[in-house]
Amino acid sequence: MLNKLFGIKGEADKNVDLFAPMSGKILPLEEVPDPVFSQRMMGDGFAIEPSEGVAVAPFDGTVIQLFPTKHAIGLKAENGAEVLIHIGLETVSMNGEGFEAMVSEGDKVKKGDSLVTFDIQLINEKASSVISPIIVTNGDDIEVLNMREVDHVKAGSDAVMDITVK
Repeated sequence: MLNKLFGIKGEADKNVDLFAPMSGKILPLEEVPDPVFSQRMMGDGFAIEPSEGVAVAPFDGTVIQLFPTKHAIGLKAENGAEVLIHIGLETVSMNGEGFEAMVSEGDKVKKGDSLVTFDIQLINEKASSVISPIIVTNGDDIEVLNMREVDHVKAGSDAVMDITVK
């Protein structure tokens, strides 16, 4: 109780498991064919080559940003970690075509809740790639990012990364 009263975080409060926000094949950021992501200009993380057209919440948290084109969504975990789910590469040019948001900015979400559905075939036709970077955007607030040994994942079921905030 004193911890809550004085805002002291316990070790458990500092950690969050980031579950796969999409089903598909995990790729290291170095393999993303876009230097903004492969050179970690936006932060550290991983990418997924999705096998299904739905992005789900990778943890319990809040939607802090939903791009008007619905190709990218920002989430904040209860421990303070902030994650960007960027669906495909150069998908902003699709102006929302093939994307449908299930949530709005400010919504509270639970792990596994549907966030955005997307048309993989349309992305392959109209954008440069369906490969989707998952980026921890507030790296300065993060103490540890631990990538788990995973290859193919199921959305909302398989933990991909452990994040510990400072």
